[in-house]
Amino acid sequence: MRKTVLSLMSVAALALAGCNNASNSSTQADSAAPASANTAGTVAQIPSQVSGTISLRAGSPAPSDKATLVLNLADVSATAMGSAPLASKTSPAGTFPQSFTLTFNPAEVKPNDLYVIQATLTDGDRQYTMPIQAPVLGKNSKNDAVAIQLQAEQTPSEKLLADFDAVKAQIGGMKISHGTKLEANDSRGWQLFRQAGEVKYIREEVDYGDKGYTSTDYAFKDGKPWVIVQETKASRDGKASAIDRAGWGEDGSLVLKQHEVGSAVQVLDAATAAAMKKDGVSILSIATGGKNK
Repeated sequence: MRKTVLSLMSVAALALAGCNNASNSSTQADSAAPASANTAGTVAQIPSQVSGTISLRAGSPAPSDKATLVLNLADVSATAMGSAPLASKTSPAGTFPQSFTLTFNPAEVKPNDLYVIQATLTDGDRQYTMPIQAPVLGKNSKNDAVAIQLQAEQTPSEKLLADFDAVKAQIGGMKISHGTKLEANDSRGWQLFRQAGEVKYIREEVDYGDKGYTSTDYAFKDGKPWVIVQETKASRDGKASAIDRAGWGEDGSLVLKQHEVGSAVQVLDAATAAAMKKDGVSILSIATGGKNK
């Protein structure tokens, strides 16, 4: 009888243990289920595209039909330096404002990294850039209504001409000297402007008689012609029939090259620019008695 009771107790214990194991397995499965759901929810929160509009900041010139627009969705985190964009698109610039969409693989997004849209518009030697960054894919970021503004930067020739105008505006405070020279086919006079003992500017007027008249402003750097603006007229008091502008970068390359007739501005040919530079060297030597300073 005692053996029978013990056997029944053993069966009951085994049954209870089985129930506990089943309960633990069920609990573990239940606790795992929310984790998987949370992971899926996190992935679902990452979009597969970003979109918005691009416009030009007020005062920026409209690009030509040859302009190119480049859009990149880039990871700009310190750990992602040099990495390829998450998405990229290159297209003709078109007209502004315009809409855009960049599509990408959400699985490639690193949740803790910083992503921005980079837009660059190139039109010849003019660049349009973003003065304000456009962050996306982050907390509280707008991914479907991104507003991008592009601002035109000065071209190298515009910057050179602006620097020339700044020097021109200062000549009233410089030390001035005058000179004249009469030659067989023309007569010329000039004003030379020095600052801190260095020639900064020369204004020369040449009368060619019935062949016309030129008024030329030369700006110098380190004893060399830097920017030259020359007006061609029928007479001293006449209206300019043409304006030529030439300017050279620090490496000696011709940067500013404009030939303006009326309202049309064309490219100044290299030969004319070289002749203007040669005239600049000549007038500097004449006006300084060969000292060039």
